Amino acid sequence: MKLAIATTLLTAASAFVTPHTGYAAPKTAVVLSMSEEEAAVEEEAAPEPEPEPVVAASACISKEAILAEPNTLEFGSVWDPLNLAETGSDETLAWFRHAEVKHGRVAMAACLGWYITAAGVHPAFDSTLSSDPLEAAKQLPTVGWLQFVLGCGAIEWLAQDIKKRPGYVPGDLLGAAYWVDDSDEGWVDYQNKEINNGRLAMVAIMGIIVQDLLYGNYGDQIFK
Repeated sequence: MKLAIATTLLTAASAFVTPHTGYAAPKTAVVLSMSEEEAAVEEEAAPEPEPEPVVAASACISKEAILAEPNTLEFGSVWDPLNLAETGSDETLAWFRHAEVKHGRVAMAACLGWYITAAGVHPAFDSTLSSDPLEAAKQLPTVGWLQFVLGCGAIEWLAQDIKKRPGYVPGDLLGAAYWVDDSDEGWVDYQNKEINNGRLAMVAIMGIIVQDLLYGNYGDQIFK
């Protein structure tokens, strides 16, 4: 009798328990399906990344072009006893040529300025500077050196920017290569003269300075 009553109570209590159904799993599956679909739509709608701009490996002309220039040929061929042309990349050889032309120009200007000073022509600073260029450099006031450094610095700053231009020809700071090329014999002759005279001037100014330092000879005394 007690067993029958307990069974009846359990059966009645089960009526208040929420029946367990399998509807939760399908809902989760639907949610996951919607999430995947939204992610796919977002991927399709996302803008494609813009391609990175192609940067040229070198802004200067190639090593082959530099070695093929008429002003590079010495004695009918490229005179390169130290094989410097085989060192480094296109930028390296272009840097060599740019440095050679620049130092040659500076040396030519130095030789001209040396003999102007040695001749006693120095109107700045009341002409109180020595005619010996080395002594004159020591006597030059600070404001004179400041002008010199700022002027050279401005030229060098412009040169660094010009060298970044595509197709830059070493030493061509004024862009002459845009108007004339090596097919013009007069232009080739001018380049040959500039490089050769620049090389001679670099050797000459070193000899002039050494002679003044060792013997105190400058100006017209250099030929005595």
